[in-house]
Amino acid sequence: MVASDRLSAFDVILGEPIPGKGALLTQMALFWFGKLGAICPNHLTGEAPESVVTAGEIPQVTGRSMLVKRLKPIPVEAVVRGYLAGSGWKEYQQSQSVCGVALPAGLKNASKLPEPIFTPAAKAQVGEHDENISYEQVVKAVGPALAAQIKKLSLEIYSIAAAFALAKGIIIADTKFEFGLDENGTLTLMDEVLTPDSSRYWPIEGYEQAFAAGQNPPSYDKQFVRDWLEAVRINGKPWDKTPPAPPLPEDVIAKTAAKYQEALARLTV
Repeated sequence: MVASDRLSAFDVILGEPIPGKGALLTQMALFWFGKLGAICPNHLTGEAPESVVTAGEIPQVTGRSMLVKRLKPIPVEAVVRGYLAGSGWKEYQQSQSVCGVALPAGLKNASKLPEPIFTPAAKAQVGEHDENISYEQVVKAVGPALAAQIKKLSLEIYSIAAAFALAKGIIIADTKFEFGLDENGTLTLMDEVLTPDSSRYWPIEGYEQAFAAGQNPPSYDKQFVRDWLEAVRINGKPWDKTPPAPPLPEDVIAKTAAKYQEALARLTV
């Protein structure tokens, strides 16, 4: 698995890369895989990616790749939310629930939930948008035993990671995990894990002020890019979130790269 510097938002790949993103996210994913190894198996083989490529390909994989096991992917994104944000906040405003999970009345954007909730999504085809689904739909897709295992494990991983990050001054508002089955049918954590591309990372500083104002808190993740894309106007109209994406300005690219770097530094110091 080789991580590029490309960035996607709203399931659209943006035209401009974020310098250093692939290497940085690989470092962060390896950091978390190392911390979570005792909780569940993951897709890493333990071998160096450089050992399976030609000499000419080594520069392409060094620092930005993982050598992983071949798995049968489960077509469900295991999303866990500890705070109300993004599509969860939009859904809550309509139904006072997220993915069929009823929530208390009176919550606001960026509210901390009484306890983390499992809010899965169906993986879409390339070019289409992932869709929030209910737990019952997960049961229908993979069976009750595997669905229960995915839910339990996802909540456990999130709780452990969120507590660790909070001690480092970072709130993990939500995240998504992806799982696969190995040749023995063992549930295995795969893809990336707990990176700013798959999670909402908020620095503790600034959270309370933003929450009081009903705004998105400052972030270390690509929410910064999402907010810019939501605000941009094309011929006087909002972007319709279909390709091609509006070109990112240089300052947005630079600030996004800096935010990713700061998140990694805070977690691993």
